[in-house]
Amino acid sequence: MVELTRRTALVGLSAAALAPGAASAQAAVLLKTIAATGERIPAIGMGSWRTFDVGRDTAARSARIEVLRTFFALGGALIDSSPMYGSSQEVIGAAVKTLGKKPFAADKVWIEGRDAGLRQIAETRRRWNARLDLLQVHNLVDWETHLPELFQMKAQGDIRYVGVTSYAGLRYDDIARIAEKEPIDFIQLTYNIADREAEARLLPLALERGIAVIANRPFREGVLIQTFGSWPLPPVAAEVGATTWPQFLLKFVISHPAVTAAIPATRSSGHMAENMASMGGGVPDAATRTAMAKAVGDL
Repeated sequence: MVELTRRTALVGLSAAALAPGAASAQAAVLLKTIAATGERIPAIGMGSWRTFDVGRDTAARSARIEVLRTFFALGGALIDSSPMYGSSQEVIGAAVKTLGKKPFAADKVWIEGRDAGLRQIAETRRRWNARLDLLQVHNLVDWETHLPELFQMKAQGDIRYVGVTSYAGLRYDDIARIAEKEPIDFIQLTYNIADREAEARLLPLALERGIAVIANRPFREGVLIQTFGSWPLPPVAAEVGATTWPQFLLKFVISHPAVTAAIPATRSSGHMAENMASMGGGVPDAATRTAMAKAVGDL
């Protein structure tokens, strides 16, 4: 079963990431290009919805530091959060300060009104204790008000990238219209082997317009692992170097030409190591991606 695999077999991988010779582990990092600048970032980032909202719990905070230690040791960079995610921003900020790391910091504005948005962004910066690389309008809340402010921040050098987000197919038509008319650098949407609505319009549009894509919910918040985990991996998994279902699912996501990074969330250092390992072992081509989707559809 996949849970047994994730909690036992990958402990060694996680430990190896923290060993003195861990630098060699970064050789497997798959880099994707942000079209707006040519900057390259690892194809596996980290989400923080629910997983980093631990408040003042000292033990839980220590555990999250270890998750991020593994993430950085294996070449990770992009961390995504939001004011919506409770204490996640503050927990991340404290952890990266403890570790002495500078992530590719992606966050959001999620409130009605210009002044309220500016106050929220200022608080987000304080919590992160780091420069924000990417600011996104979360779920398009009052996007007409916030986008001009974010573009101004970018012009002033306060942030480097501007984006918009949605999930689970919601308001994808609106995102498409924004992508066609506004000079955004990123869109964030749900994309996984079961939720493929974005393939119809948004992913081709992102490629056409040179917009980077962050794929959220690559495991559908764990549901896909639970659904497929009791089945043996299909033969095509060996062709792409996937040894577990989470790696198989992530490889499908990050191999799409339009996807810049996937952001699985986890509370476990072992799971983090497994997720990061999905960047190794080859990138599925179009025919292999079709075979992977068919294999899952046949289960």
